[in-house]
Amino acid sequence: MRLELDARARRLLRRLPRTNLYSALELVLLAVLAVQCARLVWTIVTPVTPLGHWRPNQPGVAGSPSDILRGFDPFFRLSAGDPKPSVVTSLQLTLYGTRIDDATGGGSAIVAGPDGVQTSVAVGEEISPGVKLKSVAFDHVTVSRGGTDEDLFLDQSGAVTPVAPPAGGPPAMSLAGPPPPGGNGIKLAQIQSDIGFIPRVDAGRVSGLVVRSQGSGAAFRQAGLRVGDIVTAIGGRPVTGQGDIERLAAQYGNGGTLSLTVERGTDTLPLAITIAGQ
Repeated sequence: MRLELDARARRLLRRLPRTNLYSALELVLLAVLAVQCARLVWTIVTPVTPLGHWRPNQPGVAGSPSDILRGFDPFFRLSAGDPKPSVVTSLQLTLYGTRIDDATGGGSAIVAGPDGVQTSVAVGEEISPGVKLKSVAFDHVTVSRGGTDEDLFLDQSGAVTPVAPPAGGPPAMSLAGPPPPGGNGIKLAQIQSDIGFIPRVDAGRVSGLVVRSQGSGAAFRQAGLRVGDIVTAIGGRPVTGQGDIERLAAQYGNGGTLSLTVERGTDTLPLAITIAGQ
């Protein structure tokens, strides 16, 4: 079947412009450009999103102020995943001091058992069979017993008032008692026989010497020390080990005043001990 056009239709077809491939692409590009221009105009004259202004009318937090205050724990007694308060241990333990190591996130504590013997325990070590020191805080420690975490707090009923040296005075305040009869101070031999020194290790290094009474204990009491004190500096120099005590014989052979820096619980105290000549 063949389509036949009359003379009038053929004249109209001749007047129409001839379309080839290039002219068709130009029409497509013009259409795309028109669409993009329309989108640009729409973006300028309309809001950022169809929802309108996206900023809140005024800043605020979810919940009422009373609910927020009830759930706030300023002393961090509640853990993030457990809404129940921590449990105070029923073990016959006494906490005498804590030390937090910010560099490693660990620390140590001085704990005494029912027998009253004080020991320095690092985080992760056993205090007694089945009881491990889990973490250390400034006023308490957390122990793990049978998979349960329990807290042991410092006894602050008889807190020690910090003693500061007077302005312009000597660097250390003398808390030692009167010298023994017939002498001008404590002899080095008495210090070695009446005072026991246990190194305290933090992050692999000695950071202090835990003192305890031994022998007659006369020099220990006369020096103003207490069981559980930690000597952190001798003669103004940080403690590095047991050798610091052994070197005193060469430094104070002719006597003198020995200054100590002592940690007692949460306080740091200066002590001065009069050393008698040999």
